[in-house]
Amino acid sequence: MITHNVANAINEQIQREEYSSRLYLQMATWCEVKGFPGAAAFLYKQAEEERMHMLKFVHYLNDREGETLLKPVQQPPHQFESLKNLFEEVLKHEQYISASINEIYHITLQEKDYTTGNTLQWFINEQIEEESTMRSILDKIRLAGDINSGGLFHIDKELDALAAARPDFGLPIA
Repeated sequence: MITHNVANAINEQIQREEYSSRLYLQMATWCEVKGFPGAAAFLYKQAEEERMHMLKFVHYLNDREGETLLKPVQQPPHQFESLKNLFEEVLKHEQYISASINEIYHITLQEKDYTTGNTLQWFINEQIEEESTMRSILDKIRLAGDINSGGLFHIDKELDALAAARPDFGLPIA
């Protein structure tokens, strides 16, 4: 059985993961419309991955006899100054998610819920990877320089390759 405080924190994280999925979906559509099909493909995969993270939390909470409570999700932004600005926002968002998961981990320590703390290790490691990937993408965008240089074309192609290398996420069977 999971404690009330831990269950509340996980429900908040479910909402954040759902928002993350919607945010990346909105960003993907912006990229697609602005002529960055590789970035769009990458972000569509990110949106699926965030939904999978949300479902992992839902299933975990249900397995621990907690009550999953879906909450309203605010509309994500839909306009971005540039591809660089968009990925800066992605990195900021991933850092926010990392801090949120760390806070849940802190709560599990206070509540002496070591089972949930152990489960959160997967998410903590995932966030390290996510932040590193986004920093790497931003570094490449910065190296590409001025948007008129043609460098963003190559970045977009690389993002398409990254998207192709990522797993497809289907809905898990409960």
